[in-house]
Amino acid sequence: MINNVVLVGRLTKDPELRYSSSNIPMIYFTLAVNRTFADQNGQRNADFVSCVVFRKQAENMARFLAKGSLIGVIGRIQTRNYQGKDGNMVYVTEVVADNIQYLESKSNTNRMQDNGFGSMSFNQQPQNNFSSFSGNTNNNNNTSMYDFMNDNSSFTDFGEDFPSNLDDDFMQDVVNPFKED
Repeated sequence: MINNVVLVGRLTKDPELRYSSSNIPMIYFTLAVNRTFADQNGQRNADFVSCVVFRKQAENMARFLAKGSLIGVIGRIQTRNYQGKDGNMVYVTEVVADNIQYLESKSNTNRMQDNGFGSMSFNQQPQNNFSSFSGNTNNNNNTSMYDFMNDNSSFTDFGEDFPSNLDDDFMQDVVNPFKED
């Protein structure tokens, strides 16, 4: 079975390091992940995904990240349950993070928070800032990256990688197992 999750989003609050009963460092956190489509009003909503990370990555997260930090999470979906204080069963679905990538510097996160990003609604789009990836705050050098990302023709020519006899109907012989007869 495949159980892989890849998310990119922003932390909704400062990471708080805790320790399990067996003294393993851990952090429960929520990641705000923008949807790829807009609603009827043209707003892009966000999903708030519950995540947990353990051991050294949890310690590093507590040390280097803050509310609003842009991170990538690679992990898996896990469900668990426990008995709540009221005696009812509580069911939890969360992403267990196997790998966390910091996608911007802490100074850039702090700068964004100082400019009001920390109070920004997660369904708003921040301005593109490619300087965080290069460590360069001179926006003149980032133009080529921005042009490349917005150039739709960059991936239209695949050269001689595909056979010349391949036409648009190459899927016609594939049987749809879900089609009703």
